[in-house]
Amino acid sequence: MDADLWGLLLIVLSGFLGGGAYAMWKTNRPIAVALAGCAVLAAASGVLRLDYF
Repeated sequence: MDADLWGLLLIVLSGFLGGGAYAMWKTNRPIAVALAGCAVLAAASGVLRLDYF
């Protein structure tokens, strides 16, 4: 797969993980924090994978 496609897929994944963290916040905060951390890592790796730097 092309690096740009991987970057876009990682950014989309971070959106899903962020939405899951938002949905879980009221019921289970430790899992929501873990999901938010994974979302940040996926977004950062997706941006770095796009080769804009």
